[in-house]
Amino acid sequence: MDCIFCEIIKGNIPSEKVYEDEFITAFNDLNPQMPVHVLIVPKKHIVSAYELAEEDAELVGKAFLASKIIADKLGVNNGYRIINNCGEDAGQTVKHIHFHMLAGKTMGDKII
Repeated sequence: MDCIFCEIIKGNIPSEKVYEDEFITAFNDLNPQMPVHVLIVPKKHIVSAYELAEEDAELVGKAFLASKIIADKLGVNNGYRIINNCGEDAGQTVKHIHFHMLAGKTMGDKII
């Protein structure tokens, strides 16, 4: 399996990690779309949200709990946006479920 996120999680590809525990790794996006753009990635390889199984529900919850810790650490607890792209039509380019945490400036109420 050639998954760039799995390689980052293993430490085989360098990244600027901002959070890690036994279930989640989070690191700065190489092409940030906002002043803060962190990728929150479960360590378990799951292709997309569409591929989630019942036993993965707790893992997704852990990703969202990690976002709170990351927000406090980065000082963006006044607001942030979490986005998940599921599948090619939604713009998912890495086939490993992940969540984009965007913050650092005021965003409008619309995302499209």
